[in-house]
Amino acid sequence: MKPLIPFVLVAASATAVAGTPVQILDAYANAVGAAYQVSAQRGAEFYARKFGVSAKMDSCATCHTGKPTQAGEHVITGKPIKPLAPAANADRFSDPAKVEKWFKRNCTEVVGRECSAGEKADFIAFVSGGL
Repeated sequence: MKPLIPFVLVAASATAVAGTPVQILDAYANAVGAAYQVSAQRGAEFYARKFGVSAKMDSCATCHTGKPTQAGEHVITGKPIKPLAPAANADRFSDPAKVEKWFKRNCTEVVGRECSAGEKADFIAFVSGGL
């Protein structure tokens, strides 16, 4: 939990200025440390990985489809989900508090734990087209 504390502080202080996926990705990457190399490839693997925590929601792609530029649908509620990719949905990854809220909820449900700052940075790099 300690690695998340720097990000939360950065996100809280940057809420007024952070408004792009790059800024939010950078905040997560900075929380991991300078030696961490963000990887869109790792993000793609994470996105498609079947974690097996939930039979119905075994991967991110289950609800968000195999292509982050496409709209998805929650497999349990049937609620439509706008595309994850900022190129297809300009609101994605523009509000640090919302980003953290949804990572916490979705990681807990799909991965079975909170995601690390590195996983979040890689994920954003992937859905943003390899920033």
